[in-house]
Amino acid sequence: MDDFYKENILDHYRHPRNAGKLEHPTHSHEEHNPLCGDVIRMDLRVNEQNIIEEVAFTGKGCAISQASASMLTEMIQGKSLEEAKQIGKEEILEALGIEIGPVRLKCALLSLKVLKAGAYGLSEEDWNTDDEEW
Repeated sequence: MDDFYKENILDHYRHPRNAGKLEHPTHSHEEHNPLCGDVIRMDLRVNEQNIIEEVAFTGKGCAISQASASMLTEMIQGKSLEEAKQIGKEEILEALGIEIGPVRLKCALLSLKVLKAGAYGLSEEDWNTDDEEW
């Protein structure tokens, strides 16, 4: 079973879903992981009913960070912004499906940090990077 998840991660890394930038996003945020240099930017277009109509991401970094961003964009497409805000680290780790050590945890959760900061309209200075609740 572990091989299935590893192949899924590599597939999302090699063929990322929703890759790119949106023109005129309603929400946009970019973060980097200073420990390894991974970078992710996520753009959302949220309609008047608060539904995420479009999502796109760009980034560079390891397979874990880029695959988790790809998987997260698939999770939130078509959901309300409030539903997207409720996604937690458990959902990301479950989607990845492999055991993630403490060193790689920040890589795996970088896209979630970007989503939450962008959805709440936080700047990097406002975001508590030591908060593991996201």
